[in-house]
Amino acid sequence: MTMTSAVINVYDNAEAVAAAAAEYLLQQISLCVAEEGVCHVALPGGTTPAHCLALLAQMSLPWQQIHWYPGDERCYPRAHPARNDSMIREKLFSTIDPAETNFHPIPAELGPEAGAEQYAKLIDSLPGLDIVVLGMGEDGHTASLFPDNPALKDERSVVPVYQAPKPPPERISLGLNTLRNAGQRIVIATGSGKRDALARLQTGQALPVALVEPDTWFIDKAARPDKA
Repeated sequence: MTMTSAVINVYDNAEAVAAAAAEYLLQQISLCVAEEGVCHVALPGGTTPAHCLALLAQMSLPWQQIHWYPGDERCYPRAHPARNDSMIREKLFSTIDPAETNFHPIPAELGPEAGAEQYAKLIDSLPGLDIVVLGMGEDGHTASLFPDNPALKDERSVVPVYQAPKPPPERISLGLNTLRNAGQRIVIATGSGKRDALARLQTGQALPVALVEPDTWFIDKAARPDKA
């Protein structure tokens, strides 16, 4: 599979993808902390990423020197079970109690515009994200940046999202520029439902995930296009 200069890692199944991605993140985060003293990591929602975070939770990371940020959030009340930060707390912090200064939930309960504006103050105060971990939808969306949605062209660091094609329609996402400018951009995609989007990426279609310009992919054989 050729997607620009990205590294494509293919594994037998989703479980193997999650394990390999967790090991890779362990290495890259540890290296970042060794070099910079701190590491800023954005995280996705989704089933396979959730399994990856559960595995990462069991690893020996320099926890106090890592800051974690959801890549996007659904505009639900705080602690809603469908929020990404609820999943991150459950999976990544299942055995670690992070200092509140190390986990930075998106205030999506404020609504798209106000929540995005408030979160942007935090993101704009950073030198940049060191690592962004992303999922990919069957339509090629990533974070909450959907095809043909105005949020995709919003140049702000954090963007409000309206009329998302999957519920809920109101969301908040890190903007395309924020994701693209991260030190590393990693995408996890598994299952046959992702195969068509990956095939479209292979032909050069500018789906949202392609616009992020990923460095590294972790996919399983079910998602791999036939001619990859």
